Amino acid sequence: MSVYDTRDETTRDDALQAAHDAIRDGLLIVLPTDTVYGIGADAFTPDAVQALLEAKDRGRDVPPPVLVGDPAVLLGLAVDVPEYAERLTEAFWPGPLTLILNAQPSLNWDLGETRGTVALRMPDDEIALELLRRTGPLAVSSANRHGRPSALSVMDAATQLGDRVEVYLEGGPARLGTASTIIDTTVEPAEIVREGALTREQIVEAVGDIFTVPATEEPATEESASDEAASDEAGTDAPRAAEESAPEGERVEGIGDDAFAAAEAAPLSATAPEDGASAGEGPAPEGEWTSATGDAPEAARDAGDPGSGDRPA
Repeated sequence: MSVYDTRDETTRDDALQAAHDAIRDGLLIVLPTDTVYGIGADAFTPDAVQALLEAKDRGRDVPPPVLVGDPAVLLGLAVDVPEYAERLTEAFWPGPLTLILNAQPSLNWDLGETRGTVALRMPDDEIALELLRRTGPLAVSSANRHGRPSALSVMDAATQLGDRVEVYLEGGPARLGTASTIIDTTVEPAEIVREGALTREQIVEAVGDIFTVPATEEPATEESASDEAASDEAGTDAPRAAEESAPEGERVEGIGDDAFAAAEAAPLSATAPEDGASAGEGPAPEGEWTSATGDAPEAARDAGDPGSGDRPA
C-alpha cells in the first residue's frame, strides 16, 4: 500500500504512473473526485471489479458506476441514448451528474447485476480526469466500507479500506463533499434516482422539464375529422354538394365552416449509482445505481438513501 501526494507538481506524474500501473495489473486505487473520494478498478477487468466490491463488502447486486475522461466516450459505452442526455452532458459534464443508460451490449465487461444498464459520470477533478485519460474508463465507487460514511479525504479512505487498496492518491479534501445527482434515462419520462449536488430546478432550467410526460391533446372525433376532410376535398363546392344530397325541404348551409382541425397527439416522453448509485451513501463517488422501474441494481436503491454511505463518486 502506497500513498502519493498529487498536489506536488514535481511528484504528480510519478503518482499518476503508479496508479496507472496498479490499474493495469488489476489492482485497486483510491482517487480524489469533485464529490467524494472513490475506490477504482479497471472497468474491463472482471476480477478487479469483483475485488472492488469485496473491498467495500458489497455484492454483485450493487454494481459500481463508471467514470470517463471525455464526454464522447458515452456513445461508445451506451446505446439508445436519449437526445436530452447529450444536452445534459453538455451542461453538466464534467460535474456531479451521473446518468443511468442502456449499456452497449457488445462490451466485454462485467460490472455485476446491471440489468443491461450502466451509470456514467465525468468528474470535475483535474487529477481524476488526467488519470482517466491514461487508463480509460474506470469502475469507481465511494471509497468506504458498506454502511460507513463516504471518504472526504485520503485518510478517511485509508482508515476504512487499508491494504485492500494498492495505491492512494492524495488530492486534498473533497471539494463538494456531496454525492452526484443520479438520473435514470432508461425510463419515460426520465427520473431522478437521487438528488445530490445538482437540484431538479437546475436541471430543468438547463434542458427543460424532462421529468414530466407532455400533455396529450384530445383526439379529433370521427364526425369532426370527416367534416374537415369533406371541406378540404370539396372546397367551395361542399355546400352545393350537401344541398343536392339532402332530402327535399332540407338544405345544409355552409358545410365545412364549423369543421374542427384534427388534434395532433403530443409524443410520449421517454436504469442504478456508485456505491450509492451503484454506490450511494452520503457524499461519495458514483458507485451503484438504481432504476425507476425497480429492475436496476440495488446500488441504485442505496444511491437514493440519504443514510447510506456507499454512493457514486
